Amino acid sequence: MSISSAIKSIQDIMRKDAGVDGDAQRLGQMSWLLFLKVFDAQEEELELELDDYREPIPEQFLWRNWAADNEGITGDELLEFVNDELFPELKNLTAPIDKNPRGFVVKAAFSDAFNYMKNGTLLRQVINKLNEIDFTDSNERHLFGDLYEQILKDLQSAGNAGEFYTPRAITKFIVAVANPQLGESIMDPACGTGGFLACAFDHVKANYVKTSDDHQTLQQQIFGVEKKQLPHLLCTTNMMLHGIEVPVQIKHGNTLNKPLSSWDEAIDVIITNPPFGGTEEDGIEKNFPSEFQTRETADLFLQLIIEVLAAPSAGKEGGRAAVVLPDGTLFGEGVKTKIKKMLMDECNLHTIVRLPNGVFNPYTGIKTNILFFTKGTPTKEVWFYEHPYPEGVKNYNKTKPMKFEEFETELAWWGNEADGFAARVENEQAWKVSIDDIIARNYNLDIKNPHVGEVISHDPQELLTDYAKQQADIKAIRDQLKGILSNALQGSANE
Repeated sequence: MSISSAIKSIQDIMRKDAGVDGDAQRLGQMSWLLFLKVFDAQEEELELELDDYREPIPEQFLWRNWAADNEGITGDELLEFVNDELFPELKNLTAPIDKNPRGFVVKAAFSDAFNYMKNGTLLRQVINKLNEIDFTDSNERHLFGDLYEQILKDLQSAGNAGEFYTPRAITKFIVAVANPQLGESIMDPACGTGGFLACAFDHVKANYVKTSDDHQTLQQQIFGVEKKQLPHLLCTTNMMLHGIEVPVQIKHGNTLNKPLSSWDEAIDVIITNPPFGGTEEDGIEKNFPSEFQTRETADLFLQLIIEVLAAPSAGKEGGRAAVVLPDGTLFGEGVKTKIKKMLMDECNLHTIVRLPNGVFNPYTGIKTNILFFTKGTPTKEVWFYEHPYPEGVKNYNKTKPMKFEEFETELAWWGNEADGFAARVENEQAWKVSIDDIIARNYNLDIKNPHVGEVISHDPQELLTDYAKQQADIKAIRDQLKGILSNALQGSANE
């Protein structure tokens, strides 16, 4: 049976179980099972490779010893084992990160995991379907990586799944441009299920890994943090599928829940699509300087990224970043203006790729952009590139998603940052704006393509965005008038 068929069968079996309610729980249930199976497949490989191998968890909880036999325990006996032994033991596992790092990974993965299924017979059926997938087979493992993304794309009803899925076309384009090297630290501070990190891992492996020592180096250079339990578990499994034996650098927590001043990391490459359109819980903003405090998640992440990027050092360029951000960041005022000024004072914001509508359908219709910047030198000019729809496409959707091949024109145009992108030329899609012009616009980066005439849009999301801009402009004018009136009244009172 193909992996695709096996996964579909698993989902169908879970729908019969009274304890599993909805797609989000089905994915959660499948995730811890997949984790344990992938973990055990990796353990079998390590047993063969290492002379001093020691099991990182009690052997009775390894997949091979309780799940691999299709005629093994089932029904109430299986449920009791999972609920009363496996989960309590793995959640409370004694596994110091320095002495038992793989055990530490298991404990972290199960910290907030839960067995939703209430029918042990159906659980056995699910396990048996998973047994049809051979994770030691490199071809099946690669195919499963593709399917992994498809599962996420299909989970429209899983609430906020859109927060942790970025189309593969965008991750591949960003990684191709960022071009992370062997030995460089690579971080996604809002890593979700690990799409960016997996893509970066594959990029470095394909282009720069030549020896087993290189592979060990690569495993140590991937870092991620994810706030929510489910995507964190999926990310950990994803990293193991890609060949990271001890993904302890994938942390479960809120990256923003730490004072900005206490960060001493110096990261070479940051690639991320931080959550946008939401707000952080009360108090998180206190971790940031008073003049930059806000509860808007994307704004806080942008500050964090600027802070933790490595500064230039002897013979080494500053850290570089590629960040997906909504249009609101470009035209927003107030704190957003201050953050953009800081960005361009401390970094070279050399390129903004403006993405068309529908890239993140069906999750959101918000228009987005990719900001590329390097820390260490202030911005002198910003290049804009407006990514067009392919010929014959008016919008992206589930059946017609964005494809990586669409970025071939951008990649051919991109040029080299080392020579200041000297080879770049303006065309129908590309134009540049000087920092003086940007300052004159009060750091409003929502700059239209000058090569395209005025287009009347009837797209509801664009109309809502335009309305938001108009309201922001009206508020700014109102605040100015209030200030003028207040000064005039104060002057009259003094007289």
